[in-house]
Amino acid sequence: MTRAIDKLEPFQRAITKAHLASTGVAIDSLENPDKPLIAIANSWNEMCPGHEPLRQLASEVKKGILEAGGEPIEFNTIAICDGIAQGHAGMHYSLPHREIIADSCEAQILGLNVFDGVVYMASCDKIVPAMLMAAGRINLPAALVSAGPCWDEIKPSDSKALRASFLRGEATELDVIEGTLKYYTGPGICPFLGTANTMCCLAEGLGMMVPGGALQPAPTAMRRFLARRTGAAVVDLVRKGIKPSDIMTEAAFQNAVTLLASIGGSLNALLHLPAIAAELGLEVTWAQVAETTSRVPLVTNITPNGDRSCINLYKAGGIPAVLKTIEKDLDLSVMTINGKTMGENLEGDIEIDRSIIRTQDDPESVANGIQVLYGNLAPEGTLVKTSAVPDDQHTFDGPAMCFNSEEECFAAYNAHKIPAGTAVIIRYEGPKGGPGMKELHRVTEIMKGIPGSAVITDGRFSGASGGLSVGYLCPEAAEGGPIALVQDGDMVHINLADNAISFDVSDEELEERRKNWTPVVHDFKGKVLARYLKEVGPAKDGALLGA
Repeated sequence: MTRAIDKLEPFQRAITKAHLASTGVAIDSLENPDKPLIAIANSWNEMCPGHEPLRQLASEVKKGILEAGGEPIEFNTIAICDGIAQGHAGMHYSLPHREIIADSCEAQILGLNVFDGVVYMASCDKIVPAMLMAAGRINLPAALVSAGPCWDEIKPSDSKALRASFLRGEATELDVIEGTLKYYTGPGICPFLGTANTMCCLAEGLGMMVPGGALQPAPTAMRRFLARRTGAAVVDLVRKGIKPSDIMTEAAFQNAVTLLASIGGSLNALLHLPAIAAELGLEVTWAQVAETTSRVPLVTNITPNGDRSCINLYKAGGIPAVLKTIEKDLDLSVMTINGKTMGENLEGDIEIDRSIIRTQDDPESVANGIQVLYGNLAPEGTLVKTSAVPDDQHTFDGPAMCFNSEEECFAAYNAHKIPAGTAVIIRYEGPKGGPGMKELHRVTEIMKGIPGSAVITDGRFSGASGGLSVGYLCPEAAEGGPIALVQDGDMVHINLADNAISFDVSDEELEERRKNWTPVVHDFKGKVLARYLKEVGPAKDGALLGA
C-alpha cells in the first residue's frame, strides 16, 4: 500500500504534512507509511434529528480507525431535514442539496488529495444517497454509518390520528408537539419506512454498511459499536484495495432493487438508485424495478404499508433477516464492506420473527408493492406505491382538477373547493418545473380527507405517503409532457392491475392544446435553484445534473 499523501511531490508532501500536523494530526502518523489517512465525511448538525447523533458516532468511528492502524481526519457537510422543509418554499432545496453534498465531498476529498479511504456519515432522505453517490464517484475504499431509527412509544396509526385531529381543528399545536414526541422520542431517524430508513436499508443491501447497520436503533451502545467496527473495516478495505466499484456492482444494485421490493420501501429510491448507479457507470431503470417488483413479494408491512415501525422490523431480525428470507432471489457472491460476501454474512442461524417478516410463499406476501404506470398521461412512466394503496382504490375514474403548484392545491383545499372523486393534478413540481421536485407529503395527508380522490403529479412524495398517490410523472409539465395539457373536467383513469394511467383526450386534441401551451415558470429565489433548473435531467434517470 502506498498512501495518497506519499505520492505527492517531495516538497509539497512536506508542506502538506506540516499543515496537517498544525491541526493536530500526529507527526508519527504522517511519517508512518503503513498508516492510511481516513477521511470522515460527517453530515452532523443540530437541526436534523437523524443527524444529531452523528457527532458522538464520529468519535466511535475514529476509535475504530485508530485501533485498526489508521489516522482519522473529519470534515463536515450539510444536511436538510425534510420534516422541517415540508409544505413551504424550503422543500425546493431538498433534492438539489443531494448534489451539493456529493459535490462537496468530491471537492474536499479530491481537492486535498491525501486520503486513502472514507467513512461517510449520514442518516436521512437525500443525504444517504448523496454520500453513496460520492462514494461511487470518488471510488476510494469506503463505508457508510447512520444514526439508526429512533424508538417509538406509540403506533404509527396513533401519530397519524393525532395529525388528522389537528387538521380537523380538534388538537392544538402543543398537543401535536407533545404527542409526536411519543413517536419521535429523541434524536435518530424517523421510525417509519420513509426514504431515510429505506435508503439505509438499501445501503446495507448494497454491501456498503456492516451487517445489521441499517436498523440498529439510536442511541444504543450497539449503534456505537457498529460505528467503531465500520471505522476499522475501512482501514481493512484500504489495505485490501477493495473500492466501492468492487462492492456496488450491477449484481449488488439488483440485490438492492430486490430488497426494495421485499420491504415496500420509498418511491424516492427510484430517484436515488439510478443516480448512485450512474456515478459508477451503471444503470438502474424503472423498467428493471417494475420487472422485479412484479415477481418479488412484499414480506413485511412496515408503515406506511402497515401499522408497524422500523423498530418492529429491527426486533424481528432487521435487514439480515429480510435478506435471509429472500436469499434465493439474491446474488450472494457480491462483496460487502466487511470483506465477506453477502452469502458468507448470511451463513448460520439468523433469528427471524415470522409475525413481522413473512416467508415469500406466505399468502399475505404479494408482489407489486411498487408499480410503474404507463399511458397517454405518462408516456415515460409514473410511480405508485401500491403496497400503501387500499384495495378499494386500485382503480379510479374521475374528472381532473388541475393545479400549477402545491400552493394552489392547498388554497383550493382550504376553501373546500375540491369535491370527492376528483383526480387532483398537481403539475410544474418536477425537477425543472419546481424547480427542485418538491415532496408533496402534506398534500397526500390532506387529500385523505377527500373521499375517492387521487393525486397525480410530476412532483414526488415522502416515503411515508399513502393512498392513491401517483407521482414522479415523466415527461414533466415543464418539459411539455401531457400532464401540462390536462384541463379541468378531463376524465382520468387509473388501473393498477393493468399498470395503466390515461385521460380521455385524443392525440388530435392534444396537438391543438399544445399549440396554445406556454410553460408555467414559478417565481423563486436563489442562484442554486436557477442553476439546478438549467442542468437537471428527468426523474426517471435519477434527476441528475448535466444529464
